[in-house]
Amino acid sequence: MDYKVFTGARIFDGDRFHEDSALVIGNGRIHAITGINDVPDNAETIQLKGGVLSPGFIDAQVNGGGGRMLNDEPSPASMYMIAEGHRPYGTTSLLPTLITDVAAATTAAIDAAIEAVKANRGVAGLHLEGPHLAPARKGAHLAELMRPVEDSDVKTFIRAREAIGTLLVTMAAEQVTERQVQALSEGGVIVSIGHSDCTAEAADARFDAGARGVTHLFNAMSQMGHRAPGLVGAAIDHPAPWCGIIADGHHVEPTALRVALRAKRGEGRLFFVTDAMSLVGTDLPTFTLNGRTVYRTKGGYCSKLTLDDGTLAGSDVDMASTIRYGVNILELPLAEALRMATSYPARFLRLADRGHLAPGMRADLVHINDGIEVTETWISGQASA
Repeated sequence: MDYKVFTGARIFDGDRFHEDSALVIGNGRIHAITGINDVPDNAETIQLKGGVLSPGFIDAQVNGGGGRMLNDEPSPASMYMIAEGHRPYGTTSLLPTLITDVAAATTAAIDAAIEAVKANRGVAGLHLEGPHLAPARKGAHLAELMRPVEDSDVKTFIRAREAIGTLLVTMAAEQVTERQVQALSEGGVIVSIGHSDCTAEAADARFDAGARGVTHLFNAMSQMGHRAPGLVGAAIDHPAPWCGIIADGHHVEPTALRVALRAKRGEGRLFFVTDAMSLVGTDLPTFTLNGRTVYRTKGGYCSKLTLDDGTLAGSDVDMASTIRYGVNILELPLAEALRMATSYPARFLRLADRGHLAPGMRADLVHINDGIEVTETWISGQASA
């Protein structure tokens, strides 16, 4: 076996740091974390200049990047373009996300994901955010395309999951029954409740039926009141759901995120998503979403993306910036911020071969400097071009 050895940086294995250690990889997989004097003979050595070597970042919600929205052209080429747009920011695995669209677009996105996942170019599955959302919490989605889940949809999603491997579907509690959630979950589909105006009781019932996540906690959902906890309250209190959060300084006030991070109960954790749009990795001032112009306004922690009426339309943040936000604004220890971009999303998405640096896992890696800026990434041990 041809080995590569990484030295010179602290190693974060997805859970904890290793000091004065080396990471050994071979044939695109993790071989071991060893002492710096215990590496294989004749291995290629990659000397890093301080900083941290971590599992590559995993993003479960990426609408676009590198100048392309998945909805513009649901094809393998678009998925590769989006993945390449985010890779300079440390993301080595992502789920291209199709927002509410016509049925033909959903079919095309499923077909594209089947091919793209096989290419090992950073596409780990598919996220369908709609059309089974609630018009009352539509956000930037088109309400006229939203509809309830039908039993034929359940069969379609289960078949798609079998072909793709990882399929995440965001649904409003109002648009899917408990029976349908159970069938989807038993079929391996990851159901996430989002864009929903439901009660806490309705949310709890779907979590009990197998719904595994909540899409961008706080945004486009019923809020927490002292007598009506809503989806926010249910998501934080129920032990099952994992909750994606957009930490960009625009979608949620940091106080609310800090409270949620302290309060979240159970196996499910909060993890970072970008909800990024096509402008990430470009200098473009606008883009088009379902025929509407979205404007990029610079300022704040990162630029803000809005429709004409001021509605937030996704984010302009990348994963490395999100981790910096977690450390500097949310007051997270670096290890926890890294977990929220590596091992937590891997566990949520059941990506058993990534998110940790353990023997046999994929050698998907990112090196960050002391300012949490990405210097290099590797997919299956291969450095970015």
